[in-house]
Amino acid sequence: QVLTYLDGTVKVEETELKPRVGFLHPVLSHNISLVINATREGDSGQYMCTVNVVDEATSTGKNVAVINLTVLVPPAVPTCHLHGSPAVGANVTLSCSSEKGKPSPGYQWQRTAPTPQVFFPPAQDRARGTLKLTNLSLEMSGLYVCVAENRAGSAECSVALEV
Repeated sequence: QVLTYLDGTVKVEETELKPRVGFLHPVLSHNISLVINATREGDSGQYMCTVNVVDEATSTGKNVAVINLTVLVPPAVPTCHLHGSPAVGANVTLSCSSEKGKPSPGYQWQRTAPTPQVFFPPAQDRARGTLKLTNLSLEMSGLYVCVAENRAGSAECSVALEV
């Protein structure tokens, strides 16, 4: 249990939610929506609302509602790496990965300087965060930026390629 209202008293149970949880409206308004402040990934899960109504004429009725909460987490600042030797005619792979993010972030590489360039599959793998550059030329030198993005936000890193 996280939160209860019984005999006119609100009680917040001893959980990690205690300092961050409460009823959104006064209980007597008949709206018993729950509010969680400063949500964390660990707050994700299934929440169940149980209402017991005592009626003088009938026995106790029981009503239950269930909701699944998924707390989204923006990507952490990713790390960018260059794999291989950037010599003329060689192949290199740029990699980008973020330690956190829910749902898992997608990655987009682009060259921003000296002239902008966008990359597409098969050179770029959005799920893995890799960009394969083949048969390097001097013109491929520049600043390559990776953006890690999901529904909760985005973050980026960059790597300078000097052929």
